[in-house]
Amino acid sequence: MSQKPYLSVVIPVYNEEKNIKPLLESLDNALKGIGKTFEVIIVDDGSQDKTLSILKELKPRYPWLKIIALRKNFGQSAAFTAGIDHAQGEVIVTMDGDLQNDPRDIPKLLAKIEEGYDVVSGWRKDRKDPFLSRKLPSMMANALISRLTRVKLHDYGCSLKAYRAEVIKGVTIYGELHRFIPVLVSFSGARITEIEVTHHPRKFGKSKYGISRTYRVLLDLFLMIFFRKFATKPLHMFGLTGGLLFLAGFGIELYLTILKFFYGQDIGQRPLLILGVLLIVTGINLVGTGLLAELVMRTYYESSGKRIYSVREVIK
Repeated sequence: MSQKPYLSVVIPVYNEEKNIKPLLESLDNALKGIGKTFEVIIVDDGSQDKTLSILKELKPRYPWLKIIALRKNFGQSAAFTAGIDHAQGEVIVTMDGDLQNDPRDIPKLLAKIEEGYDVVSGWRKDRKDPFLSRKLPSMMANALISRLTRVKLHDYGCSLKAYRAEVIKGVTIYGELHRFIPVLVSFSGARITEIEVTHHPRKFGKSKYGISRTYRVLLDLFLMIFFRKFATKPLHMFGLTGGLLFLAGFGIELYLTILKFFYGQDIGQRPLLILGVLLIVTGINLVGTGLLAELVMRTYYESSGKRIYSVREVIK
């Protein structure tokens, strides 16, 4: 495409050979009527099936299609990052490539963006997934995330989201943090809203998600809480906790010292002696950890931005 597009749609795929053709057809039908220039960036995340070869075969049929092939399976967050880095649009929409997200919802997301929002998140209110293994853990996780991060969304796990490019381009996504992008951009004051979107049952292929992801989501949630409160001042958290423990241990040891030298009591067999030493050592370790965390955070914010993925080829 010669001119810079208004919209970039970023879609990571992994072993979705049966979904590629209907996905491109549905995107073509949904986007050609929006009245704005667009591109679709499909990131093949090291697929082991025919996904990449099918994409290359269909590329001449869709001039708006850009394919990014990663060298191996880096994970969904890295694939999203690769697509976002190569996106040229003013607005970037992310979605899954398994046909469960509906491209016909994209115009609704764009309409909300044009109202002045920076992020529009999809809400799969009528979600077509198993209740016990997918919906129930998701409902519990979404409620917990909303409460602890203070970014109120019903569905953090929905990949169908729209972002202003200047908001999302400055965010580094790694690990499993793609679902927490609204939280990350909220740190800089982004305006966030949510709309209901359609969710279809999976027809082809196998889901890459399971209940085992719940634990990883909880770990990422702890990271988000840390980022929200202490991202630029980790010493405040570790130093305060360590200082309190050190003072408690010092107080215990001072009390035992008084008993020993002024009252002649034997303190060598008292568990309180060991507790006091443990508190002092733990407090010193936490303060040291805080200092190291300060150095790490400064390196993080001042680094040159080394990428977490490796691109094999870009097909334009």
